[in-house]
Amino acid sequence: MNNDLKLTSVDTLGSLLAQIKDLTDQADAIKDAIKDSASAGGAKVVEGAIFKATYSETNRSSVDYKKILAALTVLLQEQNKEIDANKLVAGLVASNTNTTAVFTVKVTSR
Repeated sequence: MNNDLKLTSVDTLGSLLAQIKDLTDQADAIKDAIKDSASAGGAKVVEGAIFKATYSETNRSSVDYKKILAALTVLLQEQNKEIDANKLVAGLVASNTNTTAVFTVKVTSR
């Protein structure tokens, strides 16, 4: 075990990390309250005396290209006839794309 650091330094670090965790939990709870209110039809911009929070909704899509490659390989092995590659790839991308809603709260100074 390396005792080059004084115990007080390690204790300070542990205390700071615990405080950061507590503050992050508090911030997340406030963000969740803003998200819940805004997604239920409330204000999308909330202004305080010093800061402003803006709620936004976006969709994030991700394509599973490994699944597409596997499906394409199977299709090409099963069929020996002419295939419209553009149509095939477009269909595979569409059927292997996952879209999820993303809700964020950004805080800026006023």
